[in-house]
Amino acid sequence: MGVTTAPPSPTPVFRPGTSPARLDFSSGIFEYAAAPESVRPGIADAYGLFIGGAFVDAQGGKRFATINPATDETLSEVAEASAKDVDRAVAAARDALPAWSALPGLERGKFMFRIARRIQERARELAVLETMDGGKPIKESRDVDIPLAAAHFFYHAGWADKLAYAFPGADPKPVGVCGQIIPWNFPLLMAAWKIAPALACGNTVVLKPAETTPLTALRLAEICAEVGLPAGVVNIITGAGETGAALVNHPGVDKIAFTGSTDVGKRIAKAVAGTDKALTLELGGKSANIIFEDASIDQAVEGIIEGIYFNQGHVCCAGSRLFVQESIADRVIAKLRDRLGTLRVGDPLDKNTDLGAINSPAQLDTIQRFLKLGRDEGATLHEVNGSALPDRGNWCRPSFFTGVQPSHAIARDEIFGPVLAVMTFRTPEEAIVRANNTPYGLAAGVWTDKGSKIFEVASKLDAGVVWLNTYNKFDPTSPFGGFKESGFGREGGRHGLRAYVRL
Repeated sequence: MGVTTAPPSPTPVFRPGTSPARLDFSSGIFEYAAAPESVRPGIADAYGLFIGGAFVDAQGGKRFATINPATDETLSEVAEASAKDVDRAVAAARDALPAWSALPGLERGKFMFRIARRIQERARELAVLETMDGGKPIKESRDVDIPLAAAHFFYHAGWADKLAYAFPGADPKPVGVCGQIIPWNFPLLMAAWKIAPALACGNTVVLKPAETTPLTALRLAEICAEVGLPAGVVNIITGAGETGAALVNHPGVDKIAFTGSTDVGKRIAKAVAGTDKALTLELGGKSANIIFEDASIDQAVEGIIEGIYFNQGHVCCAGSRLFVQESIADRVIAKLRDRLGTLRVGDPLDKNTDLGAINSPAQLDTIQRFLKLGRDEGATLHEVNGSALPDRGNWCRPSFFTGVQPSHAIARDEIFGPVLAVMTFRTPEEAIVRANNTPYGLAAGVWTDKGSKIFEVASKLDAGVVWLNTYNKFDPTSPFGGFKESGFGREGGRHGLRAYVRL
C-alpha cells in the first residue's frame, strides 16, 4: 500500500527591491526585511565656522539649512561665511604656516596618523552622518567612503618625512596657504583627498565643503581639534558660491584646488589667471565603458552597475556612456535590464538599499530634464519599475537609453544621475574613436579577456584613469585626474604631492 504525502510547500525565494518582509507562499516569494542602521549620530542644532582651531560664529550671523534628501527634514543650521570670515580663515592659516611648515615631517606625520585613526574609531558615526546628509546608501558610505578617507590620511602621513625621496634631486617646499573647494558627492573622502597631501607637504588649509553636505567636514574639524592639530593648520568654512568665490579671489591664498563642475572650474581658472596662485582642477566627465564580444559579460554587467548605478551616477568618472560590440548588444542589454530589476531603491540608512536619494531637488530636476530630453531626441528609455518610491525626498529609478546617437545630449552632457546611454560599435578602432568623441577626459573602462587588446585600447583612450575589467576602484597610492575639460593635475599617489610643493 503506497504512502500518500502532501505536495511540498513552495520554497520561498528572495526578491530584492521592495519594502519590509511579507511572506507570500502563493507565489513562492518573500521580500527583504528592512535593516535600518541603528546608530544615530548627535547633530547639533547649529554649527559655526572652524577657524583658528575653534568653532566661531559667522560675522554676519547668516545661516543656511542642510537637508536630509531622503526625508526633506532639516538636519542642522550651518553658518554662512562672508568675505570677512574668509579673511579670518586665511589669516589663521597664514599665521599657522611658519610653525607647521618648519615642523619636522615625522612630527607632521604623527598628527596625520592620529587623524586617520580617529576617523577609523568614529567610522560608523561618520558613515551614518554622510548618508543622512548626502543621501547615498549606508553600505556605500560604510564600506567605501569612510575607509578610503582614513586610508588617504594614513598614506600621506607616510610621505610627510620622505618628500626628498618623492622628488629626488630637488628641495621640496610647501606652496603655502591652500584654498580647497569640494563637491557634494563624496564629502568626507574629497576632504581627505585635498587636506591630507597638503598637510603632508607642510601647507595650511582653508577648506569649503559643498553647501548641501557640510556635516562630515565639520565633524572632521572636530577630529582635528581632538588630536591636537595646531590651531589654524586646518580651517573649514561653510557657504555657497559667494563663499567659494571669496576664497578663490583672496590675495592671501597661494593655491586653489577645486573639484566640481566644468563650468565653475572654467570661471576659477579665469579668476586665477595672471596671479601667482597655483591651481589644480578635477572637473566633469562623460566616461566610456567599452565591452568587447570576448569579455565576461556577467562580470561586465556588474562593472556597469558599479560604474554608475551603485553611486547613483554621482561621480564625475561614472561610466555613463556604454559602448557594446554589436554581436553581444542584445545579450548585454537583456542582462542589464534583469540586473537593474534587482536593485533596491529607498531608505539610504537601510543596509539592503542599493540606490539612495538624489542629493537635492535641483539635481533631481536636472536628471528629469535629461530623461525627457533623451526621449524627445528619439532614444528609447528603459526605466525599471520596482516598488513604490517613498512619498518624501528626492528619488530617481535606475534607467538606461538605447538607440542613442553621438549627437544626443544624453551622450554628450554630464547628467550626474543613474542614467546610462547605450551605444554599439563593430571594431576596436570605432570604439576608440567614439569613446574619445567628447570634450571630457576623466575616466574609462575596458572589458575584454584579451590582455593585448586591453593595453592597446587603453593606450589610445583620452582618459586620465582607465579601469581594466573593473570600474570605480580607488586607492590613495594611485593618481586620479583628467584631461581636456575634465581638468588638470592629479590627486593621490606621488603625483598628487607635486601640486602641494614648490621645487
